[in-house]
Amino acid sequence: MKKSVFIYMSIFALAGTSLGAAYKIPEQSTRSTALSGAYVAGANSADASYFNPANMSWLNTTLNIEVGLKYIFLPPVKFKGLALDPIPPHDPILSQAQTKTEEFYIPYFHYVSPEVGRFRFGLSLTTPAGLSKKWQTFPQKFTAEEFTLKVAELNPTVAMKLTSKLSIGAGVRFIYSKGIAKYQYPTAYKVYMEGDTFEYGYNFAISYKPDKDFTLAATYRSKVNLDIEGDAEGHLRGTPFMVTGKVQIPIPSTLDLGIAYVYKKKTRFEFVFEKTFWSAYNKLDFDFDNNILENALGQPRKRDWEDTNTLRFGITHSLSDKLDVMFGYAIDESPIPELTLGFELPDSFGKIYSFGLLVHPNNNLELGFAFLYVKKDDRYIDYINLNGIKGKFSNLKAKLLNISLGYKF
Repeated sequence: MKKSVFIYMSIFALAGTSLGAAYKIPEQSTRSTALSGAYVAGANSADASYFNPANMSWLNTTLNIEVGLKYIFLPPVKFKGLALDPIPPHDPILSQAQTKTEEFYIPYFHYVSPEVGRFRFGLSLTTPAGLSKKWQTFPQKFTAEEFTLKVAELNPTVAMKLTSKLSIGAGVRFIYSKGIAKYQYPTAYKVYMEGDTFEYGYNFAISYKPDKDFTLAATYRSKVNLDIEGDAEGHLRGTPFMVTGKVQIPIPSTLDLGIAYVYKKKTRFEFVFEKTFWSAYNKLDFDFDNNILENALGQPRKRDWEDTNTLRFGITHSLSDKLDVMFGYAIDESPIPELTLGFELPDSFGKIYSFGLLVHPNNNLELGFAFLYVKKDDRYIDYINLNGIKGKFSNLKAKLLNISLGYKF
């Protein structure tokens, strides 16, 4: 089976207990990881092609590249409480369960060209969303036995220096997604889905430098609607099925406002305010070409997510010509209201802590290391919500290690 309409609900179900609110993975380089994502106005390396393409105008005139590898560790998410049986008479089921431990190794790449007149060109290959969640017990398997998603984004960009103090940048987002989803009720249904899709969007940026030590910047990444058509197979009350269908799910737009200040040529302070427009996600609605399956599994599911604010702080300090140290901290809201929280995404308010090192053996070569830790609050549901859940989600944590190699030609 090559595609699935169900699988794309996992876009909002996987990384919420990992590195950012809901499905986002903001950390796409050594610097962004070490600074907890406080990396917009101060973007000053090959990864500027992704985080702020306007800043490519301020880089040295040579070719810049960075290649890296992320290791992500997700410990088991725990649940204690009750869930309603989805089959009438909807009896409550007491549950004490946890997800499987997850580990991932994810490469990335950034490139910025030499100057071409007033222009610079960039290219980034990143993984802005995804990861996995797997429950091992019932009643969790009724709706979320497994959601696995891989997302890759190819982002070519261009910058134009308007004046010595002002630059603008823009790019195109080519997004490829692939995933697996499973859920089952032994006597009623069993569903297995696997599929992929290709979509595109855009991003733009502006940077202003009133002087050499101070930078103001803004970046915007567009909403991308995933218009998916595909297949699903399994059985409904013992009758096998393989059907086609469609669904639309938005990847929300984001706006970042950044300020960076360099103190005495050795220490850069950066603050980022990030707005994510999650309110674009108000329902999940699958449409099937089979009326029986549509009536049983295709009814709209209310989401009503809320826009979120994230505050990010970062410090980079040069100990010498060969060594920089970095520290970061962020406060990250969750977009998911208590009313629609489910097993597929037990997200919560989180805090992010990080640090890193940049080693410069010579003027051209750079070695990077960063570590990031996410700790999210326990999430309580004090009443039986729309997903039939009442209880507590805990152990909402994640760890990320990043290593990289940078070079200037």
